[in-house]
Amino acid sequence: MTGHDHDTGPAAGPEYDDSVDGDDTPVETAQTRDRSLFAVRGGDLVSPLTMVLVRHGVTDMTVTHALSGSGELGPSLNAQGRVQVAKAADAVYSIGRRTWDRVPHVTRVLASPMTRTQETGGAIGRRIGAHVETEDRVREVHFGAWEGLTSDEVAERHGDAIHRWRFGEIAAPGGESIPDVGARFDEFLRDAAREHAQLSREDDVPRAWAVASHAVAIKSAVGISLGMGTAHWGSIWPQPASLTILQLRVRTDGEIAERHVLCVGAPTG
Repeated sequence: MTGHDHDTGPAAGPEYDDSVDGDDTPVETAQTRDRSLFAVRGGDLVSPLTMVLVRHGVTDMTVTHALSGSGELGPSLNAQGRVQVAKAADAVYSIGRRTWDRVPHVTRVLASPMTRTQETGGAIGRRIGAHVETEDRVREVHFGAWEGLTSDEVAERHGDAIHRWRFGEIAAPGGESIPDVGARFDEFLRDAAREHAQLSREDDVPRAWAVASHAVAIKSAVGISLGMGTAHWGSIWPQPASLTILQLRVRTDGEIAERHVLCVGAPTG
């Protein structure tokens, strides 16, 4: 073979020459891969904590566009939804293996208490070998008197209330506002950061945890992480069984220094 003895068969890598003498091109290592772009050596930060937010698969109410909040534990995933969450579980397993090489393997699964997210979390847990922990603060918004209605039906009965709710101005009657959801999800993220910092005192390594949650809850987490006004949170649309990835830069005292939104609503099907 002439020139450099590189494999050029079907299993060969990209077509570039990496054997030039004296080449001082930086080479990525496991240590540099785990560092934030803006990490300062010696700074008061532990390794990052990545939260993989997984929206549940579809239910019959998802298909009919009926409002399905946290006022009821049901409904369950339908047949299509079960297929979707199996694919989402594969996508979560692939993180740090075949995709998202800057994120560690997901090792923990949390889920809201709703049936559809428990089923979604169960699929993820079986795929990565972890049990599901129930976390109430990542549940869907409580729709109160609007539970089970479509937005058109709410508009017919209550005029522009559904739009005022969507822009974060009011709570659903007997239920929650979108800012209410953001506040409790933010409390969960802050507690997760503190737990991660505490674990890092013994073993300072990057961690990734999956959270099976809901559309309004996930858009609220993204909105509050980006510092967006609540009137704009409703413009975020994570599709069923999609992945939204947040990375938290955490100080040694457990406070969140920065929140990086790596993706929103990435499809898994």
